Amino acid sequence: MSSRFDRFERSRWAELRASTPLTLNERELRQLRGINERLDLDEVANIYLPLSRLLNLHITATQQLVEVSDTFLGAELDRIPYVIGLAGSVAVGKSTSARVLQALLSAWPDHPSVDLITTDGFLYPNAELEARNLMGEKGFPASYDTGALVDFLAAVKSGDRNVAAPVYSHLVYDIVPGEQVVVDQPDVLIVEGLNVLQAGNGGPVASDFFDFSIYVDAPEAQIEEWYVERFLTLRDSVFTNPDSYFKHYAELDEPTAIQVARGIWTDINARNLRENIAPTRERADLILEKGTDHTVEAVMLRKS
Repeated sequence: MSSRFDRFERSRWAELRASTPLTLNERELRQLRGINERLDLDEVANIYLPLSRLLNLHITATQQLVEVSDTFLGAELDRIPYVIGLAGSVAVGKSTSARVLQALLSAWPDHPSVDLITTDGFLYPNAELEARNLMGEKGFPASYDTGALVDFLAAVKSGDRNVAAPVYSHLVYDIVPGEQVVVDQPDVLIVEGLNVLQAGNGGPVASDFFDFSIYVDAPEAQIEEWYVERFLTLRDSVFTNPDSYFKHYAELDEPTAIQVARGIWTDINARNLRENIAPTRERADLILEKGTDHTVEAVMLRKS
C-alpha cells in the first residue's frame, strides 16, 4: 500500500472512537442497512463512530476557518456546506455506509443538518443512453450528465438556496420525469456514487467540490459474490413488482439466475470497477477495507 496512507487495523481504529456516544439503536440500524448486509451495532461503534468523530473535527475546523475569513472581510457569515464524497463498486455497501454516516453526523450538535444525494439522479435518462448507445455501460462515467452534477455541486458549495437534483428510480431503472430532491444549505452534504472520485481532463469534476472523500473497498471476487446474493434476493422481492424494469428476471430458477447475475457482473460491473472505479481508490482521503462478511477489517487514512 502507498506510503501516503496510515493503516489502522480494526481494533486500533476502534480505540479512536474515544468517548463518542452511540446514537443509533438496532431498530434505526435495520432501516439503514442495505440488502444482504450484516451491519450491526458493533460495526457502527468500532468503525463508523471513530469515522464520525474524525469528520466532526474536520467539519468544525472548516466552519471555524470560514467564520475567520468572513470576519476578516467584514462579510455576513455564509452557510457553506461541508461536502463528503463516497465512492465504491456496485454491491460493496457504499449506500449503507453513506446512510449510517448521515445518521451519525446529524447527531453532532455543531452540524445537525446532513443531506445525502446519490449520483444515480445524474445518469442520463434511458432514452438518451439508448440514443448514445450507452445502455450497456450504464454506471460508466460517460453515462452521467457530468456537467449537470458539477453545476449542482458548484451551486451547493456557493451557498445557494434550494438547489435541485433529479431523482432516479431503481424500480423502473430510469430518471423519474418531473421529480426532484432539493438541497437547501445543509451543514453537511454526502454525495454517494460509483465514479465520484474520477479525475478531470482539464474541466471541473465532482471531486473538486469535496472537502473529504471516502472509498469503500473489498476484493473483487468477494464483491461479485455479494452482487450475486443481492440479485437472488431482488429476484424474490423487487423484481416481482409488475412495474420493475427487471420483472423478467423474477421467473428465473436459481441456477439460471446465478448464471445471469454473473454474466451481468462480468460484462458490466466488473469492467466498470477495473477500468473506472478502482483506479480512483487512492484519490480518497480514507479507505474502508472490507472482509468477507461485509465488516471493515482495516481503515486507511491519508497522511496529512
